[in-house]
Amino acid sequence: MIDLSQRLPKDEYKRQLDAYQTQLRILGYYLHQRQRPAIVVFEGWDAAGKGGAINQLTERLDPRGYIVHPIAAPKGDDAEKHYLWRFWRRLPERGVMAIFDRSWYGRVLVERVEGFCVPAEWQRAYQEVREFEQQLVDFGAVVLKFWMHVSNEEQLNRFERRQNLPNKSWKLTDEDWRNREKRDLYEQAVEEMLIKTTTAHAPWTIVAGDDKRFARVQVLRTVAERLSSELQVDASPEHRHALPPLAATIPVPEWAKAEAKALGIALT
Repeated sequence: MIDLSQRLPKDEYKRQLDAYQTQLRILGYYLHQRQRPAIVVFEGWDAAGKGGAINQLTERLDPRGYIVHPIAAPKGDDAEKHYLWRFWRRLPERGVMAIFDRSWYGRVLVERVEGFCVPAEWQRAYQEVREFEQQLVDFGAVVLKFWMHVSNEEQLNRFERRQNLPNKSWKLTDEDWRNREKRDLYEQAVEEMLIKTTTAHAPWTIVAGDDKRFARVQVLRTVAERLSSELQVDASPEHRHALPPLAATIPVPEWAKAEAKALGIALT
């Protein structure tokens, strides 16, 4: 049972957010340097805070070092091939982090509940997904998976707030309301998914999402700790000073040395 009452005061949130975003900026550099791909999967209830967590996760990352894939219903060529096809072709190159806003787990969630595939297909998918993720890890990828969890009551509050805000009402669809009516069925599917697809190499992290500040920090902390472990780099504030400079040393040109000497500026 996850404790959804966990909260983070605003001042503490800002302090931890700054610390983890800085760590992730450094770790993103080492991810590129070590040529390790990273794959971060976000699943969760509608309005659970996936987008906000992704925004904070990428806030200080080098934009060349990550890509975000928002996943919706497959179309065109993607719809004609095996469901994992469209994810295989969106995997990151070495040294890049790919973030999936929903993922291949749609097979055992929405496709299962809505009847978009037959029972034999979604039942087979658990093993297919475990093997898929094992192949990614064997290739050298770091795989992180988040389930963003909110209570039924908090989800309803967020739906109602979205409905009344012109700048957010576009996020709320008739499908979101229909999904709420099937929450019991989705809960069964989620529980089975978490049990059958969490592994030592690609474990699920269940995020307590009723408090958005707490949820975002939990996501950033989990990513930072996992990358630190995989890359063997401690980018925490206490040990950051021991890391080598991130930028390559650029020699000072002779003309600049001459001008500095004329101006009485000592170059070290």
